[in-house]
Amino acid sequence: MNRDDTLWKGILENLFPDFLRFFFQDADKLLNIEKGFEFLDKELEQLFPSEEIDAPKFVDKLVKVFTKGGKEEWILVHIEVQGYNDKEFAKRMFTYFYRIPDKYGKPVTAIAIFTDRNKKYHPSVFEYEFLGTRNTFSFNTYKIIDQNEEVLIENDNPFAIVILTILLALKRNKPDDESLFNLKYLLARNLLKRKIEKKKIDDLLIFLHQYVRFADSDYSLNLDKVIEELTENKRNMGIREMVLERAKKEEREENKFSFVKNLLLAKRFTIQEIASFTDVPEGFVLTVMKSLNI
Repeated sequence: MNRDDTLWKGILENLFPDFLRFFFQDADKLLNIEKGFEFLDKELEQLFPSEEIDAPKFVDKLVKVFTKGGKEEWILVHIEVQGYNDKEFAKRMFTYFYRIPDKYGKPVTAIAIFTDRNKKYHPSVFEYEFLGTRNTFSFNTYKIIDQNEEVLIENDNPFAIVILTILLALKRNKPDDESLFNLKYLLARNLLKRKIEKKKIDDLLIFLHQYVRFADSDYSLNLDKVIEELTENKRNMGIREMVLERAKKEEREENKFSFVKNLLLAKRFTIQEIASFTDVPEGFVLTVMKSLNI
């Protein structure tokens, strides 16, 4: 299964109102969803630099969400998508928890979404005790492998399709292309039956296409044809074209990264010169430097 954190971050941002409604039943009563959101990923990274973490992170997001109070009030939603067994995970969630309110002074709710196959791995509490000092921190969790397939199919929330995609992939360990094709076809048909705006359908189809990939590219072509038939060829851009466009964009970013990396390793140019040569922000050059431990 392809753990594409870019896909996850993209779907969280594109379907964030649906995410809130999926995980918090009173979302519309408490939150001013129509007011929009602010994604604070860079601020979150500053609160918890990568060098503090031994294990690789999967996906984490911090989102500013307005409430329905009479004045300008807002809260913070901290999301972690975790796809591997990490014995320090609960501690990391706690560390985030005390650093976020310390910086912003606002209420925080945290949720961890587990995308692994290990049913025994489900941390939800961090406990600390030393010489009479005790603390217990609990956070929201959602274990995808434990969810009910039928319940998700009946759920009208578009985010249920995201969860269903991952759940069915988890239940079918390394499916062959034919089985995977049938799985994706059923999910696509289920999605297209729903009354969802076109932009969300496109985002969900890309997630479905990319989260678990075919070994044989012909299956991708065939799935695209089937989707076009299901929509009676009314789509302005086929899913294959959207996926290819996304792939081209990622390839351009990878090429820029490689170019900047080579210039840095040459040790002949300043950060400003490299940014100018490669037509990227200086912050991008600094990011590459950090990855190279320069």
